[in-house]
Amino acid sequence: MKVLLYILIIFGISANLFSAERFISKNGHIWFYSKTPLEVIEAHNNQVASVIDPAKNAIAFNVIIKSFKFERALMEEHFNENYMESEKFPKSTFSGQFVGFDPANFKKDGKYNVSIEGNLTIHGVTKKIKQNGTIEVKGNQIIAKSKFNIKPEDYGIAIPALVRDKIAANMEINVDITYTLSN
Repeated sequence: MKVLLYILIIFGISANLFSAERFISKNGHIWFYSKTPLEVIEAHNNQVASVIDPAKNAIAFNVIIKSFKFERALMEEHFNENYMESEKFPKSTFSGQFVGFDPANFKKDGKYNVSIEGNLTIHGVTKKIKQNGTIEVKGNQIIAKSKFNIKPEDYGIAIPALVRDKIAANMEINVDITYTLSN
């Protein structure tokens, strides 16, 4: 009888692990914006991989730095070679939790204000961040949006004095990712 009970428990746990719902995006959109009196810089990346795990109330994303596209090729080259050192630091990551958000909301259509807290790694430097955004649930899709600022110097990104007046001290980061149910 004990063996049968153990088998049922193991089967129940295994079934629960394999039925875990996750929302995945392989082509999320992250872009940044910098504006000074001398220059406007904007770059877009539509190859952001991300996952939301409602059971853990968690979110993570992975951004390939070389996938940022600029209006001018020279800007893109300087970004990758001189500032982000994309060969040495090829990606940026975030891993965190939704704070004060009821995971049951992932099953209810609606738009929710959220806060996320976690570790953002850029240029090989990891910082704890807490940001606000929105989650919109539409059937089997989730649309996550956020807008926040970072300082390049906080992540060890050196801006040469020659171009310092052309790059904002605070970069506006925009996140707009649509996830679909994957299980």
